[in-house]
Amino acid sequence: MKTTNEVVLLYNINPEKLNKIRFVLVRMGVRNKIITKDMYLQTIGSLAGIKGFEKNQEDYTGEGFTDEMLVMRGFTSKRIDELLRLFRNNNIEKIPLKAILTEHNIQWNSLELYKELKEEHEAMKG
Repeated sequence: MKTTNEVVLLYNINPEKLNKIRFVLVRMGVRNKIITKDMYLQTIGSLAGIKGFEKNQEDYTGEGFTDEMLVMRGFTSKRIDELLRLFRNNNIEKIPLKAILTEHNIQWNSLELYKELKEEHEAMKG
């Protein structure tokens, strides 16, 4: 099986949905990482395994967030389309908060990314 440098970070996904998502990701040769609340202070770059982004030694102990969130690293637009198509074909409910790792958000922690995505999502809903 072909593997890639693609990684998906997964936040707050229920176990049944998580199993379906992981099935799709394994078939695509994409690594995945479950992000737990204590990891929220790590930079997205560190969580995605980018060289040069060191792990923050401090664990997050606050409230956090409960919304599902998905962050993709190393995906082309074609591969994003493929991922979303496979999600639909496998009856995986939409995850409204999705992001691609960028030069801007790579330095952010999960809380900062969540806040930005939530604001964008609310603005798009009107």
